[in-house]
Amino acid sequence: QVQLVESGGGLVQPGGSLRLSCAASGMTFSSYAMRWYRVAPGKERELVASIGSAGPYTNYADSVKGRFTISRDNAKDTVYLQMNSLKAEDTAVYYCAAILPMTTMNPIWGQGTQVTISA
Repeated sequence: QVQLVESGGGLVQPGGSLRLSCAASGMTFSSYAMRWYRVAPGKERELVASIGSAGPYTNYADSVKGRFTISRDNAKDTVYLQMNSLKAEDTAVYYCAAILPMTTMNPIWGQGTQVTISA
């Protein structure tokens, strides 16, 4: 069974940090590019960060550049999102997604994890 499970969300004060994890199972994880998205209240889904399947390629939304870092550990079938200097506007449900490059397959989605930034 192909599955992505996010963890690491929670309530943090502005300026704080969180590390989200997304553990994959039932798939050849190293073949997939991975992305983190977020959905904030009343807003559309936003692509936050991307990382290539094997190489060092990463990309970030302008809103998180310099504050968030995406990484992956293919030995652990896990992708991470390190979030620093968190702001109230980072409050959202964060989802990881797996994309198989060079195919038309739909992304595989996790169930999401809530991140709330509040004093």
